[in-house]
Amino acid sequence: MAHYKVEQDDGLTVYLKYLLAVFNFFFWMGGAAVMAVGVWTLVEKSGYLGVLASSTFAASAYILIFAGTLVMVTGFLGFGAVIREDRSCLSAYFCLLLVIFLVELVAGVLAHVYYQRLSEGLKQHLTRTLAEDYRQPGAAEITASVDRLQQEFRCCGSNSSADWQHSTYILSPEAEGRRVPDSCCKTVVARCGQRAHPSNIYKVEGGCIAKLEQFLADHLLLMGAAGIGVACLQICGMILTCCWHRRVQLHLH
Repeated sequence: MAHYKVEQDDGLTVYLKYLLAVFNFFFWMGGAAVMAVGVWTLVEKSGYLGVLASSTFAASAYILIFAGTLVMVTGFLGFGAVIREDRSCLSAYFCLLLVIFLVELVAGVLAHVYYQRLSEGLKQHLTRTLAEDYRQPGAAEITASVDRLQQEFRCCGSNSSADWQHSTYILSPEAEGRRVPDSCCKTVVARCGQRAHPSNIYKVEGGCIAKLEQFLADHLLLMGAAGIGVACLQICGMILTCCWHRRVQLHLH
């Protein structure tokens, strides 16, 4: 009977070992996905960061990149711990899982806080940016962000094209009689902004604010989903690691 119990215990240990190895594979893949989401957000959508009221959106993306990289490194450590059946490696692996979980929790809280404060702060900041900073000295990055925003989202102005009437740029001689920037035009050509007719420029209800809010909400949701997915995997991983650590400890004694 005792011999049967030993065989049963050995079978459970082997089962846990392979289960933890499979978990590490999916965990590593999850880390790669999280890092990819963060990199894509910064590289592909960095042109909008200049018009955002705070750096929280970018910070959340950087945290995801950091967490994803840490997950991939931890996945390799997990494979090593499983193969070597080393308790110290298992302990380090568990601690890293816990650290990553806390990092992703911070990223999730930042994303949630940013989403709650998104609407009003974004509206005020974008309206002020259009009025005071567009095409002004030292504001090349903001100008490029606004132009890209209006062209890619097919919108004009913060709430409407009328917002540009109070812009420092439009009121200056540099505008050359433009009523809106050329980036508001459906077909961008030199000085096309002189004609602010709906057939020539984008007249979108809600202006660029509505489009930008939806864009940010969608990306925060994507970042949150990626973080939650890996966090759920981590909880399973921490449970499996504890069980495996206990089996190794009993096996050694």
